[in-house]
Amino acid sequence: MAIIEDHAYLKICASLASCLSISLAAARKKVELASAKAGVRDLASRKKIAEDLLNHAKTLSLEQSNSPSKSLDRLLEALAEDENFMIED
Repeated sequence: MAIIEDHAYLKICASLASCLSISLAAARKKVELASAKAGVRDLASRKKIAEDLLNHAKTLSLEQSNSPSKSLDRLLEALAEDENFMIED
């Protein structure tokens, strides 16, 4: 499959990737799978599907406190007793 080089489409996919905390390639694949499931092949329809996925992801991230980026932030925070912990060889 040829790579789509439309700037607006790539920008929507990049926003989707950022919102879902996934790579751009994974976001584009997600849009391609959704468009294949819907049976559309033209660029305008893919943009519409990408926008729908982005809006859905944004509403989910606003509704849920357990978004992927917030979960990662909580996991990366150091606890008070672990702040000065060092592993020795």
